[in-house]
Amino acid sequence: QMDVHGRIREVLAETIREELAPEHQQLSTEDLIKALRQRGIIDDVMKELKFVTDVNEKEKTSAPKPSTHFVDREPPVLKKTNIDPTRRYLYLQVLGGKAFLEHLQEPEPLPGQICSTFTLCLHFRNQRFRSKPVPCACEPDFHDGFLLEVHKDSLGDGSKMADATTLLSICDPVHMVLIKTDMFGETTLVASYFLEWRSVLAAENGITNVAVELLGVGTESKVSVGVLNIRLEMYPQLNKTLSPEITNTQFALERQKTAEKERLFLVYAKQWWREYLQIRPTHNVRLVKIFAQDENGVNRPVCSYIRPLRAGRLLDTPRQAARFVSVLGYERAPVIGGGGGKQEQWCTLLAFLCRNKGDCEDHANLLCSLLLGFGLEAFVCVGTKAKGVPHTWVMTCGTDGTVTFWESLTGHRYLHRPINPDDPPLVEQPKPLYPYRTIGCLFNHQKFFGNCQPSDAVEVCVFDLHDESKWKPMSGEAIKSVCSPGTTSSVPPFPPLCASAVDAAVTSNEIELQLRILVSEHRKDLGLSTVWDDHLSYLLSPALAAYELERTTSISAGNEEFQDAVRRAVPDGHTFKGFPIHFVYRNARRAFATCLRSPFCEEIICCRGDQVRLAIRVRVFTYPESACAVWIMFACKYRSVL
Repeated sequence: QMDVHGRIREVLAETIREELAPEHQQLSTEDLIKALRQRGIIDDVMKELKFVTDVNEKEKTSAPKPSTHFVDREPPVLKKTNIDPTRRYLYLQVLGGKAFLEHLQEPEPLPGQICSTFTLCLHFRNQRFRSKPVPCACEPDFHDGFLLEVHKDSLGDGSKMADATTLLSICDPVHMVLIKTDMFGETTLVASYFLEWRSVLAAENGITNVAVELLGVGTESKVSVGVLNIRLEMYPQLNKTLSPEITNTQFALERQKTAEKERLFLVYAKQWWREYLQIRPTHNVRLVKIFAQDENGVNRPVCSYIRPLRAGRLLDTPRQAARFVSVLGYERAPVIGGGGGKQEQWCTLLAFLCRNKGDCEDHANLLCSLLLGFGLEAFVCVGTKAKGVPHTWVMTCGTDGTVTFWESLTGHRYLHRPINPDDPPLVEQPKPLYPYRTIGCLFNHQKFFGNCQPSDAVEVCVFDLHDESKWKPMSGEAIKSVCSPGTTSSVPPFPPLCASAVDAAVTSNEIELQLRILVSEHRKDLGLSTVWDDHLSYLLSPALAAYELERTTSISAGNEEFQDAVRRAVPDGHTFKGFPIHFVYRNARRAFATCLRSPFCEEIICCRGDQVRLAIRVRVFTYPESACAVWIMFACKYRSVL
């Protein structure tokens, strides 16, 4: 705000002119600090610094008022950053962007007008950051600094500060994902980029500026989206920098090693596929997926999209994990033009989480990773649903041989009991409840199996994965060579999950108020008055809590009390109608439009009669990554006149 950098630069320039002119002596840091102190700049800065209190110390009151320019939809929760003087940090500054040509025609946003925004999300070695949203423009005004801790915990290096050589061996890139949020809160993935930060180790004064060209995603992965100016700086400075030859040689060696591993795996995969086809010629139409393209159009082995992922204290049970994955939005990868073909795009986890929505493969990969983290034996299954639509879902194998299918888009679980086609006709056969028709292969982070049973229909499949006549395995060593989170794997490490930034109570109230206004306006257009019954509205809460509990645990509870309370609240001769509905987005207008399409809901909202009282209750359940399950219940009571 005070342009501290600018003022300090002026003072330093002046000091250097005054002090250095007479006898070209070296100025020490103390001299410069003294000069700044004499001119009172340090005092100004200290006055301006507001030390941020910890979030937990003060209870959060109502949501902060939005600023006049554009609404920052997720107010930043500021925490103190404890800088450990014994660790090394990489200070990454994003100093604006240019050539975002798609936004060339965008008008300047007026003050107070909500406009589309760009947000930059970063992940580096288990640390995640997001920039402040900036209005979309041809030259977006990014001005953010991120302090990334670079530290090696292994091999007894835990206690000493990493030197240049140690840093050079840390080959994790900084993964940057650019998200665009439109006026209605819909997110799109603009670009996903892996920044090689180690060039700073060979920079002369420990500072390097790089212009990063971001390429599009999916079908546009060869098209430039724009350029970000990034400045990298090591802190504290390195005692001695490396020569550019050393860093370039290291990068070349890593690339060569990775390429060689990938080449060997490709040779192995081709051989495996040839053998698989020789079992039965019809195998060539089965959905056996060994490689899949990520958002940047890079082919990766499917096993590399999965790692055991622990959710820390954010999720408590595997079923809760399934519920969390199901409330992340579902959206098929965008295709330009018709043709009905499915555009394939398996997103890296960071891109999926930052966008908060993805295709069924993204959901299945995340759910499988979380179930592995909870210690289950989980696999992703690739096959088809009804009408031959390709689909992926998750399967877990119990130690007692029970096989459970998990649908990652809904959170439903299905037990699998195979039908034996050789049984005599009178034998009672299990009726499958799951929507899956065929299965071609299944895999996790260490194993890959191709289905080589005579039929690939799920209902007759036997999931005895140790029987090589039913499931053809890939070599675990081959998979490990390209998919293990090893030294130079081309696969980005997984980011940790973040706690929700959504305040459930505040958001519930906001949506409820907006819906009340929408209902009143809708009834007014029909010439009906609207009287709200706050007591009845409150009584709907237990029902919404019970629905969410049932979705998470498959156990329904507390229904008797709810029915009893409603009976007491609705007098004799009156009729009560209620309609619950569930969304995974927080847009009240969109939810209302969807509700009106249901004849039951429309009947309640447009209710006519004697002594009509309306009630509405909204309950938002928050999950990690700001995913939400939004339950809405509309209800009315009126005197029945027959």
